[in-house]
Amino acid sequence: MIGIRFFAVVLLGLTLTARAERDRQTVLFLGDSLTAGYGLDETRAFPALVQAKIDSLGWAFEVINGGLSGETSAGGLRRVNWLLRRKIDVLVLALGGNDGLRGIPTSEMQQNLQGIMDQARAKYPDVQIILAGMEAPPNLGEAYTTAFRAVFPTLAEKNRVPLIPFLLEGVGGIPTLNLPDRIHPNVQGHRVIAKTVWRVLKSILESERGEK
Repeated sequence: MIGIRFFAVVLLGLTLTARAERDRQTVLFLGDSLTAGYGLDETRAFPALVQAKIDSLGWAFEVINGGLSGETSAGGLRRVNWLLRRKIDVLVLALGGNDGLRGIPTSEMQQNLQGIMDQARAKYPDVQIILAGMEAPPNLGEAYTTAFRAVFPTLAEKNRVPLIPFLLEGVGGIPTLNLPDRIHPNVQGHRVIAKTVWRVLKSILESERGEK
């Protein structure tokens, strides 16, 4: 009798765990080396820090790090359908940095970012999207950097999505918050980015929790 009762308790526990896993909503960070945590263990990149914050609150969300070093907006558009095979509830779109480094025409970048959002909404009409802005390097000229900067608020307004004006706010250009290459954030830099992202993401997750 004890053995049967023990087995029943274990089975119930496994069932509840499986149900909890199914009930967890998914947050996808689609980005480049900044999202991937270049030069660091992925557990110290800002998406993992966001997951830790979510867990500390006891919220049922799972963060997926879809960062890929060297990724451009075109690359993100090519692989987004593969990432969307899993149900996505929130998409944080953080691409464009490598477009700026390569001087890719801003019209192409804008079209690619729009395409990613369109595909996400086509697959999951209720998906919540957050767009993270970037800055182009100044050596490409004022006209390009101005046009580049304008892409993100333009897309955010058009698609009615929240905007993180600059993903590297408080980090970019600060040596103590970056690796020796002065491009990629170090551990401390990722902590700052996580706080920047959380300021926008928190209200979206609160809304998603209220809808469940």
